[in-house]
Amino acid sequence: MSTLIVPPIPPSPRDDAMQLYRAFKGFGCDTSAVINILAHRDATQRAYIQQEYRTIYSEELSKRLEKELRGKLETAVLLWMHDPAGRDATIVRKCLTVDANIQGATEVICSRTPSQLQHLRQIYHSKFGTYMEHDIEATTFGDHKKILLAFLTTPRHEGYEVNREIAQQDAKFLYKAGEKKLGTDEKAFIRIFSERSAAHLAAISSYYHDMYGHSLEKAVKNETSGHFAYALLTIVQCAEHPGKYFAKVLHKAMKGLGTNDATLIRVIVTRTEIDMQYIKAEYLKKYRKTLNDAVHSETSGHYRDFLLQLLGPNV
Repeated sequence: MSTLIVPPIPPSPRDDAMQLYRAFKGFGCDTSAVINILAHRDATQRAYIQQEYRTIYSEELSKRLEKELRGKLETAVLLWMHDPAGRDATIVRKCLTVDANIQGATEVICSRTPSQLQHLRQIYHSKFGTYMEHDIEATTFGDHKKILLAFLTTPRHEGYEVNREIAQQDAKFLYKAGEKKLGTDEKAFIRIFSERSAAHLAAISSYYHDMYGHSLEKAVKNETSGHFAYALLTIVQCAEHPGKYFAKVLHKAMKGLGTNDATLIRVIVTRTEIDMQYIKAEYLKKYRKTLNDAVHSETSGHYRDFLLQLLGPNV
């Protein structure tokens, strides 16, 4: 469920393009006007606005936004202007090749559905002229590299139906491959986590808990470590409840001294049109504070305004 608030009768993309041009003209940019338009248009509307802007002014809107905006606001708005697959591609590419933010890349890859990943790989290749798998090969290691490549390229079922018997066998198999033996059979974890559908993994997790008295997540934490553990946990937690997973990621980004703005921007911008309603509900349930209040106290200025407008009402 999206939190995006779009006007009941939005202006035409042409009108929006002209309003934006007006906001850029003159001395200094009318940043509030820019935010008020862009934070209230869905992906299709944003694509049309960019098309109209190019037609009328022979200039890319994104290039103009780069010139007019600064810092974290610029980062957030430019990401927002992409379509979902283009945005994911941009994020993963930057995480892998510029920021060495392996966790950010892992989060995006391991939380997306098979069809989203297929689209992401195509866009990545056409945008950057290189295969995403090559960038993963060059920047990751060991079991972490293996799970990312397997999860990215293995076709998985996306429906909700589950074969209970196989799910139960898988739970036993993972127990034998991990907690029951000395050392861990990582191959078994990689195979099951990359081949099984989200619904099937959620069922495995539930059987695991019933049979062994604690969660599959706990087993993963006990048996694996580092980026490999993070990838497996992201896969299983997003299979069970993506809203809960992202609420936790956001809370971690704002906890303690300083804020991890890269994470804040990445999660809010990529989830606003997908499941932000659920993330907000989970955040409130778990941390006894609205996500809006948390973001409000950790950010400031136009950057804060933009994120809060994407988040919608403070509930």
